[in-house]
Amino acid sequence: MKCPHCGYSESKVVDSRHSEDGLSIRRRRECLSCQKRFTTYETVEVLPIIVVKRDNSRQPFDRNKIMNGMLRACEKRPVSTQALETIVEEIESKVQNSLEREVTTQSIGEMVMERLKPLDEVAYVRFASVYRQFKDIHSFMQELNKILEEK
Repeated sequence: MKCPHCGYSESKVVDSRHSEDGLSIRRRRECLSCQKRFTTYETVEVLPIIVVKRDNSRQPFDRNKIMNGMLRACEKRPVSTQALETIVEEIESKVQNSLEREVTTQSIGEMVMERLKPLDEVAYVRFASVYRQFKDIHSFMQELNKILEEK
């Protein structure tokens, strides 16, 4: 960190505190050359994630879309909103921690389904029917048979 007074690149941290919003750390530093003090703020860098849709269009990642899709699938089911929020946080964290800056809707859908399946099978089938765009009753039955075979 360069000193704003003399430009020297070495400093020592004198004091560290969390900011009022809790999203950054405030550090008081002292330049090792001129001994003047200055303040820096350290924050987590969040890079934007782009979602590539089926038609190859792109849009920013939106956790609310995942939540809304799961809420529709879990309608009138005994699934808590907190459980769904946890799933959204897991998926968002996994996407943010990946090295890729683009993620497909297919991979997001698969992540949702693998987490919904143990939570509520009916919600899983509802979500899968929309996500996989079942064309007829046979494709729907194939998915149901997979679930029954796993039991």
